[in-house]
Amino acid sequence: MSESPAFFIRDVPIHGPLILAPLSGYNDQPFRRMCLEFGAALVYTGLLSASAILYGSQRSDEMLRFHADEHPLACQLFGSDADMLAKAARAVETLGIDVLDFNMGCAEPKIVKGGHGAALLKDPAQIGRIVTRLVNTVRVPVTGKIRLGWDAGSRNYMEVVHILEDSGAAMIAVHGRTADQQYTGLADWNAIAEVKQAVRIPVIASGDVRCAADIPRIQAHTGCDGVMIGRAAIGNPWIFQHRDLPDILWEERKPVIMEHLRRMVDFHGEIQGHRRFRKHLRRYLTSTDVSRQQRRAFLHCEDLATFTTLLENVADV
Repeated sequence: MSESPAFFIRDVPIHGPLILAPLSGYNDQPFRRMCLEFGAALVYTGLLSASAILYGSQRSDEMLRFHADEHPLACQLFGSDADMLAKAARAVETLGIDVLDFNMGCAEPKIVKGGHGAALLKDPAQIGRIVTRLVNTVRVPVTGKIRLGWDAGSRNYMEVVHILEDSGAAMIAVHGRTADQQYTGLADWNAIAEVKQAVRIPVIASGDVRCAADIPRIQAHTGCDGVMIGRAAIGNPWIFQHRDLPDILWEERKPVIMEHLRRMVDFHGEIQGHRRFRKHLRRYLTSTDVSRQQRRAFLHCEDLATFTTLLENVADV
């Protein structure tokens, strides 16, 4: 991580170009802390529903439990009602976040069906109204995450980014696909470069960063201020050190696996901590000679002492 800021989100210094994506389903306090410690310059929460925050859902409450060392931290909200979003924004601001992010890029059917996430790309004027309201509601910088449009016939990203900038957004993250593409096909890095040239605020590039070599490639291609890393960070916090998982020796992985699990257990409790850790563990164990029988034992384990013994019994592989 650089000593001098790589860029600023309004008045928030970001000391490096690598950013952990919201990555809902994997994102929680232990994971964010691991990524920050390995070099992420900014981390996002998972995608949070404005309505769920206001109604005090257990899942939202858990996602809003931040650690004192989780900074800088961007809290990502979704919704389509400006009043509800403003109330939720005020609520999360009191928790000590550094940046408030508004999601217009999630293409999950359950999100867009309600008119949220990437569905808002169909209504740029509403985006402008919501972002203006958020900017006027909270003191922290407001940012936006978008896709290139709803589908190939409506790639309106240039209209949307100008609306975001004019509405007071302090940064824009651009995933180089349309909502209709989901995660198929290639991300359009040329479009991200076009956005970077068109606006004065920082631009974060997202899409097809699968390994360490992709980081300088997308930076050079787009001229972006930062690079958002999502699935490539699962089970591989070393990606924030520009290192790929096959290059990480087992002796280096073992203490990181153990520390990540301990934090999961501390945060979620022993049973849930182990169960939620499995999706990370599967990735931690890739590119190793850990046997099928050993993997099965790891993935069925639900107590820390047994897991520790299993891990210690695995010879360097």
